[in-house]
Amino acid sequence: MSLNSYQNVDREALAKDLDAIHKEALSRVGEQDFKHLKKMERWGQVCSLLGYGSAWVFPNPISALLISQGSFTRWTQMTHPIVHKGYDKISNVPDSYNSKKFAQGWRRFLDWPDWITPAGWHQEHDILHHYNLGEKLDPDHLQHNMEWLRQSKVPMWLRFGIVGLFTTGWKILYYTPRTHQELRISQARQKREAEPELTRTGAWSLFTPQGRALWLESILPYIGFRFVLLPALFLPLGTFAATSVLLTSILAEAFTNMHSFLVIVPNHAGDDVMMFEDKGKGRGEFFLRQILGSVNYPTGSDFNDFFYGWLNYQIEHHLWPELSLLQYQFVQPKVVEVCKKHGIPYRQASVFKRLFKAVDIMVGRTSMLKPVNATTA
Repeated sequence: MSLNSYQNVDREALAKDLDAIHKEALSRVGEQDFKHLKKMERWGQVCSLLGYGSAWVFPNPISALLISQGSFTRWTQMTHPIVHKGYDKISNVPDSYNSKKFAQGWRRFLDWPDWITPAGWHQEHDILHHYNLGEKLDPDHLQHNMEWLRQSKVPMWLRFGIVGLFTTGWKILYYTPRTHQELRISQARQKREAEPELTRTGAWSLFTPQGRALWLESILPYIGFRFVLLPALFLPLGTFAATSVLLTSILAEAFTNMHSFLVIVPNHAGDDVMMFEDKGKGRGEFFLRQILGSVNYPTGSDFNDFFYGWLNYQIEHHLWPELSLLQYQFVQPKVVEVCKKHGIPYRQASVFKRLFKAVDIMVGRTSMLKPVNATTA
């Protein structure tokens, strides 16, 4: 997209057209949306049950893939839309599916057994990422976060190797400590205290508040749940059965990391995706940046979308984070038409094509677009 094209988009008209789609989608929200969420939840639960139900026989990748899909579903298709308040306004929905109750207190490992804490996820993702997309304040800005590798003297082949290894554990290596960091900064600001000094080594140290929170709230509870408690449940079948579940669970963890990396990281990266140096102003500018800073994958059916965790509707999700999963299928073709009307690129491509573009950004082979020197997209 050229600089002139970017500058000449009628922000007010764009906002009006998108607001009309949003209003129509909200009018459609009802019991069917919650039933749809429950269906996706059941699909994920079936994957988990089949995975653990077969993992005790012997360590195997099929069971690991099923367990992984179950874990992936809890994050992307339950936690993600629920914490974004996607089902808060639907009548007769149980409190446990409300953003204020979900995964809170004793329900933490019942609703969302994960490394990441709900409070940290809310601060890092729902607030900072969504409302600073592509800007310096975006904690998930891939190009900024990977400058250490992009500017390094490491050979290119080794850079690709580092990225490949990183994908197998990126939730614990990146997402979990980052969410703890952003939460502590936010808490300090709310209490009007000096912002804590945060370092990479301090993030893992038991001698820092951030490090203790990481170990006591994330690492140890998750290890205890996933790699101690669940395998121990199979001890009545013998130590080999419990060991098989443990080894399969470890493999499933790697699969979940790779799966989530595949669909999350490329959503906002590529040499055809915009980044922004300044803070946007106005509703129309906000909408425009969500479109130019996001990428979709193939969309259209529950079966397809289930494996993407509904992250294939990233453009629509960033326009309206509070929509239910079902409504993204409804608004997606309408957003495409609005983009055509206003001459705005709507990027939708294979997840693997987008992965290659994202990795190229990570290793420094390419860079993201900026409005000040954009080229024709």
